[in-house]
Amino acid sequence: MPLSEHEQRMLEQMERALYAEDPKFATALEGSGLRTYTRRRVYQAVAGFLVGIALLMAGMVAKQVWLSVVGFLVMLGCAVLAVTGWRKAPKPGEQPAGGPQPRGQGRQRRSMMDRIEQRWQRRRDEQQGH
Repeated sequence: MPLSEHEQRMLEQMERALYAEDPKFATALEGSGLRTYTRRRVYQAVAGFLVGIALLMAGMVAKQVWLSVVGFLVMLGCAVLAVTGWRKAPKPGEQPAGGPQPRGQGRQRRSMMDRIEQRWQRRRDEQQGH
């Protein structure tokens, strides 16, 4: 269930107060956990890709087609994880998706599902009003 407008405003006020009171602490909390998580995920995917190459080669040497296929699938899966993890990683100094945004940008960055949900709510409210 999404936050109401009042709750969103209260959350923004608390975030601004935190930034005003202790900017170093707020910057430290800003997205380092997400950045570390995505970096770790990419490293794990690269390691898995190397394991996939080893399985592929071992299957070729042992003339076991199924082992080569498993190695290829491991490589493919890890490549997808690495690419998606790399794209989602916030750049240094960039605000994470849930972080505070300058006024006016929140509406521009609203997700498609939020817009659809608002339209649905408006239609339901209009039908109840008639």
